[in-house]
Amino acid sequence: MGSSVSAWEGYDRGSSGYRRILVALLCAGVATFAQLYSVQGVLPIMAADLHVDAARSALAVSAATMGLAVGVIPWSLVSDRWGRRRAMVAAVSAATCLGVVMGVMPTFESLVALRFVEGMALGGIPAVAMAYLSEEVNPRYGALAAGTYISGTSLGGLSGRIVAAPLADFFGWRVGTTVVALIAAVAAVVFIVLAPRQRGFTPQPVRLTGEQGLFAHLWINLRDPRLFTLYLQGFLLMGGFVAVYNYIGFHLGGEPFHVPQSVISVLFLAYLSGTWSSAKAGGLAIRRGRKPVLIGSALIMLAGLLLTAVPWLPAIVVGLLVFTAGFFAAHSVANGWVPALATEGRAQASSLYTLLYYGGSSVLGYAVGVPFTAAGWNGAVLCIVGLIAAAVVLAVVFLPRARAGEGVRVG
Repeated sequence: MGSSVSAWEGYDRGSSGYRRILVALLCAGVATFAQLYSVQGVLPIMAADLHVDAARSALAVSAATMGLAVGVIPWSLVSDRWGRRRAMVAAVSAATCLGVVMGVMPTFESLVALRFVEGMALGGIPAVAMAYLSEEVNPRYGALAAGTYISGTSLGGLSGRIVAAPLADFFGWRVGTTVVALIAAVAAVVFIVLAPRQRGFTPQPVRLTGEQGLFAHLWINLRDPRLFTLYLQGFLLMGGFVAVYNYIGFHLGGEPFHVPQSVISVLFLAYLSGTWSSAKAGGLAIRRGRKPVLIGSALIMLAGLLLTAVPWLPAIVVGLLVFTAGFFAAHSVANGWVPALATEGRAQASSLYTLLYYGGSSVLGYAVGVPFTAAGWNGAVLCIVGLIAAAVVLAVVFLPRARAGEGVRVG
């Protein structure tokens, strides 16, 4: 939806417009995900300060990701009418203002409520970014460009956690999360300045019913078993990923490790493996096809997860590196594959992936806290193993064998 029928074929790799889009979207990813996940790095400190347990404290993360999931469909409609760039500028500006306010919330309940609203604002970036790429970048380089955007999301998630946690250890979680919000504001300004005007976008009227309405486009994309399988990949893999990072701080802060949160925050450098793997996966998918790269990446996740069950800190560190690399590679492939398979309503197709992706983060990221509380880290690991295994089986059965050399758009 919103693709131009003119001769515009998108920016070629190496052009000024292509570079500006990549840098702009990388900054948008940083601004979005630094704010979204800064709280995750300070959960044990926040839990102690606000007198809540591990599972309940995870609601500070789940509320934001649930808000994001709720917001993606409305943002896709806004982008169809306003344009992709305008929608993303509005989203990142509103979210940055809310992120600064979060540090003064007096109670846990008010914090969770604000995080939900902040998540709704943040939903405008992931809901629209892939549609923006598919319309403005030459299809031959779409998978590579998508990988670069996902790299920005991993850098954002890393910076949010690794900045907030050490500051929180010394000055409190409010100071840590506020500093992250200010960093996100700088990244948002760079995005606004660099993102080029749209050339492949045609405004569409906002319709809920009829052949070109929202419900029709949602139904077309939901009933496609290939797309629905990709949505479930996001739900299951993201749920497991967020659960690991939600509770690893509690695991390492307790017996037998007793690692301080300022030291645990260094483990978030594992996100750098995701920054590398997401960009690498895009190029590999072009050469080998998306399906084998997606399945292989999920299996790498599984191997890394099992390593974290070893009660030895070096093994846990290596496991997190491998697990994180596998996740971001899988997410890069699945996210970029959605607009390639969607024949109608690409913005809605990408938004459905984002909705299930962050729905998994919210629901499963919290739910895994139940076995973690009951059985410790091994209970959480066993639950997440089941999520990854289900994603692999679904991908093997329902996803088509993708051709090497595919671009972002087909048909």
